[in-house]
Amino acid sequence: MPQPRRSVAPLGSRLLGDIFESPRRRRIRVQLLLTTFLLGANLIGAVIVVSLVSVVVPGPDVLVVEKYWWVNFIVVPVYVLLAFVVGVLWGTTRALRDLRWAVEDRPPTRREQVDTLSMPWQLTRLQILLWTVGLVLITTIDGFIDPQSIPKVAFTIGAGGTVVCAFSYLLSEFALRPAAARALEAGDPRRIRIAGVMGRSILSWILGTGVPVAGLMIIAIFSFIRPYYTESGQLAVAILALGGITLIFGFFLTLLGVFATTSPISNVRSGMAEVERGNLDVHLAVYDGTELGELQSGFNRMADGIREREKIRDLFGRHVGHEVAEAALSKTSELGGEERDIAVFFIDLVGSTELAASSPPKEVVDLLNRFFAVVVDEVDDHGGFINKFEGDAALAIFGAPGELSDHCGSALAAARKISTRLLDEVPECSAAVGVASGRAVAGNVGAKSRFEYTVIGDPVNEAARLSELAKNTHGATLASKATVDNAAEAEASLWELGDSVKLRGRSAHTVLASPKQTTDPI
Repeated sequence: MPQPRRSVAPLGSRLLGDIFESPRRRRIRVQLLLTTFLLGANLIGAVIVVSLVSVVVPGPDVLVVEKYWWVNFIVVPVYVLLAFVVGVLWGTTRALRDLRWAVEDRPPTRREQVDTLSMPWQLTRLQILLWTVGLVLITTIDGFIDPQSIPKVAFTIGAGGTVVCAFSYLLSEFALRPAAARALEAGDPRRIRIAGVMGRSILSWILGTGVPVAGLMIIAIFSFIRPYYTESGQLAVAILALGGITLIFGFFLTLLGVFATTSPISNVRSGMAEVERGNLDVHLAVYDGTELGELQSGFNRMADGIREREKIRDLFGRHVGHEVAEAALSKTSELGGEERDIAVFFIDLVGSTELAASSPPKEVVDLLNRFFAVVVDEVDDHGGFINKFEGDAALAIFGAPGELSDHCGSALAAARKISTRLLDEVPECSAAVGVASGRAVAGNVGAKSRFEYTVIGDPVNEAARLSELAKNTHGATLASKATVDNAAEAEASLWELGDSVKLRGRSAHTVLASPKQTTDPI
């Protein structure tokens, strides 16, 4: 299994760090991002208010020092400072206090999960409250000074506050992704979703397009009601300014909304690419509380299912052989089989009874494992598969279930190589090998509830008898003449014919063949 690859931006942005970073570093990162984003959003709102009230919106000039000096130089600065302390410093500190579970690096409770995912909205509500109080306070004071200024002040502060709240929500949601990812890991995001993609898109449209266009309409209406405040030049300035705000801030709000939508999708695409490359040990950070978080979580469940399936496939292949496993997975398994021309060899450990009686069980098992490691290695290298292990013996099949162009030659070559390797790698044991070939039935045998893939026919019996006879012959490897005759010339030339014998349980005689002793093993 390939090693898991860690994304350079598992949370969708390098600014958010890594989901595996230390809790202390995560807390500092989140606090810095929240403070910077909220401060930046409020500065943008202040610039919008000053621009609107000074040159855009027609009406009384509320920046006249003589009339409004104590409002502009006392009330507004004091309230802005107070709002900054409450909205930015106290708000972020309170948010981090509610996220203490993430800093402490412990699983969250259900209440903490919901609070974490709703934290962007909680911070936005605080901004809404502060801007609403500021709107009421400053509009009321200016109204006492000049009632004609109420519409202008109320509109400018309301428009600025609306943009601030929009940026606050989207940027806070971005900054809190590391905590949201930890919260979503502890529960099903489908059950604790706070907002949806539709709501996020509508929010971006309303605040990036709806509010500025509504401002233009209000100015147009105001020009009919108070035409002496809206000369043609001032109206043109208002239209150009609000149009510019629509283009600039509408673009940035839309960009933030699109980024929040496409980032989880890109996250899933990168995970799919890893799976296509064969890296099944991939896990995405689920950090979005909308339907896109369900997509990320669904990918993780899919990856878990694929890993489990591959684990079962591998385990299944180890038990029955990978070719048999692939055949079983690719088509409906049923009882019965088909006639095939195959080659088999039967290998049996010599003196295993005495070995088991004189050696500790652990040593016997260790010896058998080293013995079968050589057998399985060579059988796999020559295109066959081990059909079954029978204590200290094994049956290998060549030509079923997969086709082999030279199944007889492959079986003979594997038998020769095993005999040679055992002398070098497992010298404390000896094994007898019998190789045979012919027509047999290959398929599933057993009951509907439990069956196995095997071959039944004369070649299997003949191979077992040859293995038994080989225990008393030099080299301990015998094959039938028919198998050598049906092998390719390159392999057949490495065998020599011997006596003709009548094997136990068979009526016909079998001409024996054994490897030429002067030939170097392949």
